[in-house]
Amino acid sequence: MTDTSSDSSLKAMVVFGKANRTVEGQVASIFKTYGVTPTQFSAMDVLYKKGEMKICQLIGSMLATSGNMTVVIKNMERNGWIYRKTDASDKRASVVGLTQSGRDLIEQIMPEHRANVQAVFSVLTAEEQEQLIHLLKKFKHLKP
Repeated sequence: MTDTSSDSSLKAMVVFGKANRTVEGQVASIFKTYGVTPTQFSAMDVLYKKGEMKICQLIGSMLATSGNMTVVIKNMERNGWIYRKTDASDKRASVVGLTQSGRDLIEQIMPEHRANVQAVFSVLTAEEQEQLIHLLKKFKHLKP
C-alpha cells in the first residue's frame, strides 16, 4: 500500500524544483549580458535599495553564505561596483556600499530585469500570481 499524500508531496517538490530552475534560468539570462552573476546582482540590488551596510547584514538580507559572499564581494570590489571600508563603530567589521559605477550598472540592468521577470511570470494571470505568492508564503514558517 502506498501513501498517496507522500507521493503528492514528492511530486510537488520535484515540480517546484524544476519550475524554480526554469524561472531562475530565464531571469538570470539578462545578467550574462552585463557580466554580472545572479548573486552579484542581488547584492547590488540590496545595497541600492538599503544603502551602505555591514557585510553580515548584506549576507542576512540575501540569505547567502558567508564563504560565497567573500568571493562575491572581492570580485565586485575588483570590478569597481562596490567599496569596502572599516566600520567606524566596530573596527572588526567591514561596511560595503555601491560605487557610482555600481549604481549606474544596477540602474541600467533593472528595467530589463523587471521586464524579463514580468515576461516570465506572464504565463500566470495576475490572480494566479497572487495565489502563488500566498501559497509560497506558507513555507516561510518552516524551520531549517
